[in-house]
Amino acid sequence: MGVVSLKQADSTRAETLSIRRLQPTIGAEISGVDLTRPLDDATRDAIRAAVLRHKVVFFRDQDITRDQHLAFARQFGPIYTHPTTTGVDHHPQIHGITAADFAKHEQARKEAAAKAGQPDTAHEDKYHTDTSWRLVPAWGAVLRGVTIPEVGGDTIWVDAEAAYNGLPDDVKRRLEGLHVTHDFREALNKVGRDYPIVAHPVARRHPETGATILWVNYSQKPQILGVELAESRELLTLILNQYKRPEYQVRFSWRPNSLAFWDNRAAVHYAVRNYGDFPRVVERVLIADQAHYADL
Repeated sequence: MGVVSLKQADSTRAETLSIRRLQPTIGAEISGVDLTRPLDDATRDAIRAAVLRHKVVFFRDQDITRDQHLAFARQFGPIYTHPTTTGVDHHPQIHGITAADFAKHEQARKEAAAKAGQPDTAHEDKYHTDTSWRLVPAWGAVLRGVTIPEVGGDTIWVDAEAAYNGLPDDVKRRLEGLHVTHDFREALNKVGRDYPIVAHPVARRHPETGATILWVNYSQKPQILGVELAESRELLTLILNQYKRPEYQVRFSWRPNSLAFWDNRAAVHYAVRNYGDFPRVVERVLIADQAHYADL
C-alpha cells in the first residue's frame, strides 16, 4: 500500500479531501469524503498519511452503518477481533463501549479493592493505548459516536512522541533500555482466554515513522522492569504527568455520526466521564498491524 509523505499530509487534497490541523502536533479534522462509499487509492493513502502525521484524525456527519464502519477500517489493514468483545448486532468485530458496562466494571474494581484491603483506584487517570498487553498491538482504531450526550463525554488523545520529547534529558537517560508490562489477564480469564504477560520498551520506537514514543497503559497495572518498585512508581508518575500536559493533547467533543481514527502506536487516550448517568455509547473497530500478527 502506498503512503503519502508526512509533509504532504497537511495539505493533500485527494479529489475533495481536506485536512485541517487542530493542534500543532496532534489532531486533524478531515472533510470532503463520504465514508459510506469505498475509498479510492489516493484518498485512502492520504487519510493513512494524515493518521501517521497527526496521530488522530476526526470525521464529522458520517451517517454510516456498522457494515460500512467495518468496511472503512478494513481498507487500512486486517480487522482484529478483541477476545473480550461480545460484538454488536451480529458484528463480532465491533466493540460496543457503553456507560453501563463502564459502571459495572468500576463497581467490580471497587469491590475487589475493598476485599483486598487496598485503596480504591476506580477514579485514577486511565490514559491508555489499546491492546498493549499483546506482543504486537493493534496499529489503528476507528471509534464511532452512536449515543452521545449533549455536553460532556469528550475523549482526549495525547501525542506520546511530544510527551517523550518534552522529558528532561536525565529522565530520558533513566528510561533507556527499560521495559513496562501491562497485565490484562484478569479480564481475559473471565472470557476463558489467557495470554502471557509481555514487556514493551517504555520509550518505544514507532515502526513506521521512527519516532520515539512514551508508551504506558495506566488501565492495565503497569510496572517498569529492572528497577525497584519505588522507582517504577516514580517513573510512572513522571510519565503520567507528561500525558496530562495540555500542550501534548487534543480534546474531541463527540456528536452522533462522528468518527475518530488514530494511530494506536503513537497516541494514548483518555475518556472523560463527566456525563452522569447518560447512556453514552461509542463503537470501536481495531486494525491489526499485519495479517500474520493478528493472533500474536
